[in-house]
Amino acid sequence: MADQPGSPNWPARRVAAVVAAVFVGTALGLGGFTVAYSNAPSYLGTDPEACVNCHVMQDQYDAWQKGSHATEAKCTDCHLPHGNLVQKYYVKAEDGLLHSTKFTTGNYPVNIQIRDSSLEVTNRACLSCHAEVTAMINTDPKTGDTIACSRCHSGVGHDD
Repeated sequence: MADQPGSPNWPARRVAAVVAAVFVGTALGLGGFTVAYSNAPSYLGTDPEACVNCHVMQDQYDAWQKGSHATEAKCTDCHLPHGNLVQKYYVKAEDGLLHSTKFTTGNYPVNIQIRDSSLEVTNRACLSCHAEVTAMINTDPKTGDTIACSRCHSGVGHDD
């Protein structure tokens, strides 16, 4: 009965309910708009065209289409971990958050560069797909460290 019209707490509770409803409605509306505007569901799949939802990736997409891997591998084959589904979607979410933040704010270099952690994922993908060829040549004989495939093949995938 304390919340009935005429009780001392009724106006304050009513205002709080309206404010909460407006807040939740605004959050849901902005969230829905963001999902629709960014075509977010496309990022859950493997279609390379999802990579050009952001216009800044168009050059990389065009170069991939002209390259030797266009008929053999999709973006996700080279830029996401193989084998472990949890790790794959973790990297996908981490990269997606970084990309969306950078592209939304416009805070990215003109010449987009791969991060070290992403380069490591890509190198493992190269070694996985080309294991027969790389088994004997992917280790530095002096240090025993794995040699990054991009050390000699920096254009493969995007500029062949």
